[in-house]
Amino acid sequence: MAIKTVLRMGEPLLLQQAQPVTAFNTPELHALIEDMQDTMQAMDGAGIAAPQIGVSLQVVIFGVGANPRYPDAELVPYTVLINPTLNFIGDEIEEDWEGCLSVPGMRGVVPRYTRLHYTGFDQFGNSIDRLVSGFHARVVQHECDHLQGILYPMRITDLSQFGFTDVLFAGQNIVDD
Repeated sequence: MAIKTVLRMGEPLLLQQAQPVTAFNTPELHALIEDMQDTMQAMDGAGIAAPQIGVSLQVVIFGVGANPRYPDAELVPYTVLINPTLNFIGDEIEEDWEGCLSVPGMRGVVPRYTRLHYTGFDQFGNSIDRLVSGFHARVVQHECDHLQGILYPMRITDLSQFGFTDVLFAGQNIVDD
């Protein structure tokens, strides 16, 4: 369909709670997902949420294969996740670097639960039920935060580990957002 403009941190819509999807397998929902796919692929994203392209609905997509923004990341299967529910498994939290298409050019160390059970639906209304860990769990938490009006800098606990990618990783082969 189309590559959309990604809203950047400071846009009021990114701070709002997204509305649940009430109708599945519709032309409008399929068009939204296609726009999200086109936009995510064009920007080498690991995922994107509907609010990031200006649509306040509980829709996220994510998936990581070979990605220049995440060269060392484990593979995450491509997923359309609608109206998600997240349940954290255990208390183990890991800190790691994150970036975001809505916070271009910056990275920060964010604490996230390492294990997660998530449920929701695909675009056809089929249920999704997965237990995940590691990078997959991190990506899901990051994308679903967008549906609650939360951007990753709001979760950073040590602001000395937040800054511009080209400064933090000077001389390293890190692709900028």
